[in-house]
Amino acid sequence: MAASLAADAVLVTHFAFIAFVVLGAALVLWRGAWAWLHLPALAWAVWIAATHGICPLTPLENSLRRAAGQEGYEGGFIDHYLVPVIYPSGLTPTHQTWIAVTLVGVNALLYGWALFRAVRSRTNSA
Repeated sequence: MAASLAADAVLVTHFAFIAFVVLGAALVLWRGAWAWLHLPALAWAVWIAATHGICPLTPLENSLRRAAGQEGYEGGFIDHYLVPVIYPSGLTPTHQTWIAVTLVGVNALLYGWALFRAVRSRTNSA
């Protein structure tokens, strides 16, 4: 029972991390200090996507599921949980590379906007 709950907690944490990576730049627009947490998370997610790696939370969840008498799954977290929901069938390494590029591009735009707002507010208050 405890292993099953722990596996579910890892799953929820993994989803929350991905949501933070995707939406975290919006928090930076609200409060710039979020960048200290978001930039490393974004860098990690881009690296995992660009190298087609597996996040360490995936094997952790699988081992907890097996300890609970459940089956683990093959591949990565995204392949198992998100691909069926978000990505089209036939996800390829090229698609994953474009996902990484899109993450960087969208976040670069939002960070640029946040930086522009910060500079503008400093010059207006000076």
